[in-house]
Amino acid sequence: MTKWMQGHFFNANNILVLLLMLAINGCSTRSKPAPVVDVQGSLPLSQRLKNSVSGSEYIVKKGETLYSIAWRADVDVRTLASINNIKAPYNIYPQQKLFLTKTSSKPSVSTTKTKSYKSTKQKVITKPIAQKKKQEYGGNVVERKTSNNAQQPNTAFSQKIRTWQWPAKGKVIRKFSSAKQGNKGIDIAGRRGDSVKATADGKVVYAGGALQGYGQLVIVKHNEDYLSAYAHNDRILVKEQQVVKAGQVIAKMGDTDAERVMLHFEVRFRGKSVNPMKYLPK
Repeated sequence: MTKWMQGHFFNANNILVLLLMLAINGCSTRSKPAPVVDVQGSLPLSQRLKNSVSGSEYIVKKGETLYSIAWRADVDVRTLASINNIKAPYNIYPQQKLFLTKTSSKPSVSTTKTKSYKSTKQKVITKPIAQKKKQEYGGNVVERKTSNNAQQPNTAFSQKIRTWQWPAKGKVIRKFSSAKQGNKGIDIAGRRGDSVKATADGKVVYAGGALQGYGQLVIVKHNEDYLSAYAHNDRILVKEQQVVKAGQVIAKMGDTDAERVMLHFEVRFRGKSVNPMKYLPK
């Protein structure tokens, strides 16, 4: 009886040692390290870096808009359109080459030639009476157009939004950071299917999943200065160019390209990320 107990005790020890060795071996054979994920469950830094666009040129991919590319490049869409000589409504097409920075160009006419041309033109004018008649009938047309064009940007450039609304109900689990690789918006926790609402009146300028790291994304243009974005949606309920009202449900919360169900919300002012908490009601 003693010998039988000793034999079984020895076998139990062997099994225990074998299990410990297998456990240690399993830990040591992991080929890839676990991805570094924020406590709040957002994407790893390596994945977030894929969102940005850098360099001097970019090739348009299917499903992208000029607004979505400007968003990734952290530039104002008007600046990007001006560099590439694209006029509103900023239509682009796949495989189109875009310049992200201003390229140097040679002036077509030198300053000395321009001055000499003006001086020659002034000497030729010998009928001051005709000039007075033009001014009597409404003034110089060229001067009037120039003054009107100069006034237009001032009247519509800096526009304020009267009221902002929270895009979703839930706890803010990650705040805005102005650091280079920091969070460019806020993350709001919630449940799958929760309503995502437009923060202010505007027009949808992007709706889709072409931007890696944002999942199903909606970008709304509120005026010439402000844009807002709503990322990681489960479903998008609006289309591009659709006009939306503040508080209108534009998507359903989800976890596309995220580690948990949440809404990533951003606000851009003239192409630059700003803290949404400064605009949302407290």
